[in-house]
Amino acid sequence: MKKVSVIGGGIIGLCSAYYLAKEGYEVVVFDKSDMTNGCSYGNAGMIVPSHIIPMAQPGMIAQGMKWMFDSQSPFYVKPRLSYDLIKWGLQFYKHATPQHVEKSMPALRDLALLSKELFQDLDREKHSFFYEEKGLLMLYKTDKVAEEIEHEGKEAQRLGLEVDFLSKEAVSKLETGTRTDVVGGVHYKSDAHLYPQKFMQFIKEELQRMNVVVHTNTLVKDFRIKNNRITEMITDKGDFPTDEVVLSSGSWSPEIAKKLDINISILPGKGYSFTLNNRTEKPSIPSILCEGKVAVTPMNTDIRFGGTMEITHTNDLKINQNRLQGIVNSINEFYPDLKISRPEEKDTWFGFRPCTPSGLPIIVRDKKVLNLVLATGHAMMGLSLAPATGKIVTEIISNKTTSVNTQMFQL
Repeated sequence: MKKVSVIGGGIIGLCSAYYLAKEGYEVVVFDKSDMTNGCSYGNAGMIVPSHIIPMAQPGMIAQGMKWMFDSQSPFYVKPRLSYDLIKWGLQFYKHATPQHVEKSMPALRDLALLSKELFQDLDREKHSFFYEEKGLLMLYKTDKVAEEIEHEGKEAQRLGLEVDFLSKEAVSKLETGTRTDVVGGVHYKSDAHLYPQKFMQFIKEELQRMNVVVHTNTLVKDFRIKNNRITEMITDKGDFPTDEVVLSSGSWSPEIAKKLDINISILPGKGYSFTLNNRTEKPSIPSILCEGKVAVTPMNTDIRFGGTMEITHTNDLKINQNRLQGIVNSINEFYPDLKISRPEEKDTWFGFRPCTPSGLPIIVRDKKVLNLVLATGHAMMGLSLAPATGKIVTEIISNKTTSVNTQMFQL
C-alpha cells in the first residue's frame, strides 16, 4: 500500500486525505498549527459554481488602483519592496485579459459543479454541517454595478448555470429574513452553502474513522530526495518515509516549495469575518453585497459576514480596523434594519487566502519532483473547490483520467 504524505491540514489537504484514504492509500497529514483556525474555519461557507470569472480580469487593475486610496475599500495591495510582489503583479497584469477569462470560465464551472456533487454525496453520508441549496444573491445598489453584475449573470447563463435577474421588488419577495435596500439582484440558483466549522469537524471525524494519521504542530523542515523523488519528510518531530507527497499548505506553499527548488507564485490575500450567534432577524439567503464585496451567509441560527482582499504577506498579523469598518458599513447600507456594530478585535477572525496571479488554483503533478502533487492557490474558493480538488489529487496519484479537465490548473 502506497504511503501518501499531505502537507497542510486545511480543507484542501483534508479533502485530499479523505479521497486518498477512500482509494486505499495509507495517508499521513502534517500541519504546523493545531488545525483549529485558518481560512478553512473563518470563510463564508459558500459553494459557488457562480464564481466562474477569475480575479485576474480586465479592469481589475484600474479598479484596484482606485481602491488603494480608500482605507475602507474591499481590495488593497499592501505596498512594499518585494521581488515576489513585483513578480506576482506582472503576472497578474499578463493574465488580466478577455482571452484568459474566456478560457477560465468553463474550467472553473466544471470544477465547482463537481465539488457541489461531492458535497451532496458527503451530506447524504452524514447531514451534520448544515448544507443547504438556497443559491446566492448578488445584490447591488447602483445602476453602474447592476450593469456589470447582470453581464456576469448572462455569461453564467451562457455556460449553462441557472440564473434569475431580480428587480428590487423581486429581491424583497425572495429575501424575507430582513429588509433589503437595493436596486436589484442576480440570483444564482446553482449555489449552495454550509457551516465551515461543522464541515471541518465532519471531515476530521471521517479521517479518524479511516485511520488517517494527523500530525498537528509539526513543521516540515526539508525533504530527502533520490532519483527526483521525495523519499522522506524531514520534520521537527522526526523523519517520515513516503511514496507520494501532496503540497496543500495554502499561502505557505511557496515557502515549502522553495525547499524543493520549485517556484510557486502565490501571495496571501488577507480577509476578515465575524459571526453573530442566535440572531432572530437575519438574511435567509447567502448574498454578496456587490459594492463592498461583502459575503453574507446564514449558518443555522448564526450569520457570518466576511470581506476584503488585502494582498500582503503572512507576517501581517494586525487587524485593519478601517477595512473592518468598511464591511460593517456595507452591511448596514444593504440591510438597514440589522444595525450591526463593528465587532471587538477578539471577535474578529482574519486569515490568508492563497492567491495566484492567474486567479486559478494549481492542481498538478510536478514535472521535476516526480512524486509531488501541488494542490494550492484556491484564493477565496478553497471550501467551494475542496472536494473536487481532493478527488482530482487522488486521480492524479492513481494515474487515472481526471474527472474534469485540469489544463487550466497547471503551475
